[in-house]
Amino acid sequence: MKLYSTLQIGDYHINHCEDYLLIKKIDSDKIVCAVMDGCSTAMDSHFASALFGKLLRKVIIETGYKSLYEKDIQRSLDEDLKEIVEGLFKGLVFSKNHMMLDEKELLATLIILVYDKVKDEGIILAIGDGVICVNGKIMEFDRNNKPDYLAYHLHENFEDWYSNQSQKIIFNDPNDISIATDGILSFSKIKKTDSDEMINFAEYLMIDHQNSDTEEMLNRKLKQLEHQYGVKPTDDLAIVRITK
Repeated sequence: MKLYSTLQIGDYHINHCEDYLLIKKIDSDKIVCAVMDGCSTAMDSHFASALFGKLLRKVIIETGYKSLYEKDIQRSLDEDLKEIVEGLFKGLVFSKNHMMLDEKELLATLIILVYDKVKDEGIILAIGDGVICVNGKIMEFDRNNKPDYLAYHLHENFEDWYSNQSQKIIFNDPNDISIATDGILSFSKIKKTDSDEMINFAEYLMIDHQNSDTEEMLNRKLKQLEHQYGVKPTDDLAIVRITK
């Protein structure tokens, strides 16, 4: 299994990258990957996405410790995912109350992936918008740029909210999996180059295997897109990709 990731500020953004990514193991068999995208029209959007990432890391560490003491208990990936998202949900409620945060300071989308490399199966949940690719099939979650942010539901019962989440994908025996914020759909020409070749940017980053021999594959691809094709993402971009 090979892991690649990239995080880049969009060409239209100046002060902060409002996206965030996380790669963290639960144990030797299971890994969690996540990409977050802060809402540009909200308040301190870079803070919201980073807070999601920090809280997720804490929950995953706690889940890992818990699994050490419950080795005889068989848990499905769906159960792991639910426990992690519930931990994030409760952490956000606590942070909102403890720091007296406004709802607008907590607006971020989340795509989270849990993968078991021994069972060779995984699950992905998208809360808001973004792009997923599983074995060459690209799926966009687009809500007309009006994501249903998790922060809108912190006053609700977690069980009720979670049971209504429909943007979930379960897969087995994957060869190539990617999760990305919607910045992957924002590439635009920013300078003139010698090449007039048309290229599908999402496919190039999520399916094409050029430069797969280095862990900097995605960063190299972004540089090639900039210098060879003259394009860059205008919105912030976070990608995590797993291949065999």
